[in-house]
Amino acid sequence: MQCNICEVGCDIPPGGSGRCRMYRHDGTGIVERFPDTFLAAFPVAIETLPMLHFFPGAKFLQVCTVGCNLSCGGCVSEILVGHAESLAASGTALTTGDLLRLAADHACTGIAFALNDPIASLPTFCRLAERAREQRLLVGCSTNGYMTEASALYLRERIDFANVGLKGSTDASYRACGAKSAAPAYRTIRLLHEGGVHVEVSIVYRRGGEEEVMGAARMLAAISPHIPLQVMRFVPFGDAGLGEEPTIYASEELCDRLRNILPWAYLFNSPGTANLTTFCPACKKPCIEREFFGPMGAHLAGEARTACACGHALPVRGAANPEVFYEPGMMGGYRATRGLEMVWAILACLGVEGQADLARIWSEVLRTGMLGKELHDRMNNIDAYLDLVMDFAHRAGREEAGRELCTYIRERLDFVRERVVDAPRPRVYYAMGHPLFALNPGRFEGKLVEAAGGTYVNRAIGREGKPGVSIPREEFIALAPEYLFTSGFLTSTVEDTLRYCAEHNLDVPAARNGRVYAMHPSWDFGSPRWILGLMTIANVLHPDRFAFRIDEEADEFYRRFYGVPYRASAANRSFAHPGTERR
Repeated sequence: MQCNICEVGCDIPPGGSGRCRMYRHDGTGIVERFPDTFLAAFPVAIETLPMLHFFPGAKFLQVCTVGCNLSCGGCVSEILVGHAESLAASGTALTTGDLLRLAADHACTGIAFALNDPIASLPTFCRLAERAREQRLLVGCSTNGYMTEASALYLRERIDFANVGLKGSTDASYRACGAKSAAPAYRTIRLLHEGGVHVEVSIVYRRGGEEEVMGAARMLAAISPHIPLQVMRFVPFGDAGLGEEPTIYASEELCDRLRNILPWAYLFNSPGTANLTTFCPACKKPCIEREFFGPMGAHLAGEARTACACGHALPVRGAANPEVFYEPGMMGGYRATRGLEMVWAILACLGVEGQADLARIWSEVLRTGMLGKELHDRMNNIDAYLDLVMDFAHRAGREEAGRELCTYIRERLDFVRERVVDAPRPRVYYAMGHPLFALNPGRFEGKLVEAAGGTYVNRAIGREGKPGVSIPREEFIALAPEYLFTSGFLTSTVEDTLRYCAEHNLDVPAARNGRVYAMHPSWDFGSPRWILGLMTIANVLHPDRFAFRIDEEADEFYRRFYGVPYRASAANRSFAHPGTERR
């Protein structure tokens, strides 16, 4: 029997399941394997879903299940898709009633399905949507839109807003994700828009893929020129390589071109960019100020007006919320998937590989609320991190492996700390993306700077975002950093950083003397590989005291804790994976 939920159209035999593994043939028809159960739910600001032109600043209960009908390289939700069955069977389950109570308890404006695709649980999500609307809650979702016309029409009667994530504009871009063609996703956008659903569209931008994005903009403009287009600068997670990641500069230039087709084009995954703010098209003044908030996310960062002071009204549905909700810890949009991957990063170094073991521990993290303040605080403190390693080693029954990892890290950490006790402490600034996006005062990267014998000047900023804040040029210059590092998570090349400093007249000693460094991915946060970052920073700040052979240290770490040579792996932005296989 053919499944008619999505356009993959799996032919499922009796007793079998389709590609997404979330539907089965029970002998009479196609039914859900895990009906009316949800994996997780937590309140978020709507910009982290992400939605930018719908009730700015409003709080929504973000919910998810597991699974997806497509298979895309570098998926940010790899955990929820690649480990779907194990997570679904892990014993963690929230019911529709649980979600409605949580939405009421947190005074949410509505409920939004995100992180994995609602197509994988369409009947369950639609039943939740019906119940939520009975309680006068707004309902929406993030979806790839690769569903049948019947499913799209069924969905649109039950939701108020949707973010449709496109893979490109050509059939080839969809075939790369296991789909047949691009047409169904664009049909879904048209049907939802024509049915009165507020639609925003996100699209992945890979290096060299400018025409895929421009083609999508032209197709969207034919539906409506007022649809906001969110450009997701590709960040290589999972099995993707760094060669697919475009620079922030190239992404900003692409957004400038897109606005000639669609006036409301925004840029994500690019800390420090001004392309997340809504500007008045009449007087060019900022009306809704936003900044980077983790992968695929944004957050209000200043004024939010749906009509400019000059009198020009913006195509925004709903009033701006006067009280912005700030998510605790690692909550908020796709930050939660990165939190789970940081747990995976520790488990990977402990040799935990079985899906059942991984799913059990991830489920414990979700069920206990550990993704909130607890995990965030322990991940941002060097000594607490080592305790966290032993915590997960105990949960996994891998205490000996935990002790080996902690001993390796502790020996090198203590060596560095001891040798910088009486060392001069140069002024060090840590950025993410553009130089004017400063990491928070309490971030782990800053702890590495201090352990390596530097003064972390970001501590003088005195205010925080997640993972940092944009600062004005004058404040950056006043910090007078002698060294400038950009984060290994979302970085800029040394050349782009120096170019940005020159273009914005950021005349500080670090730029003047060429002491600008781009950290190796996942060597300064989120993975036990941070010990390699500490040694790298120590070499830079105090070459008279340290001469770590980083490649040799990295090879020892990779062989001992991943079972592969360092040079056999090409880096990407994943915390858990050592990298993609070199060819």
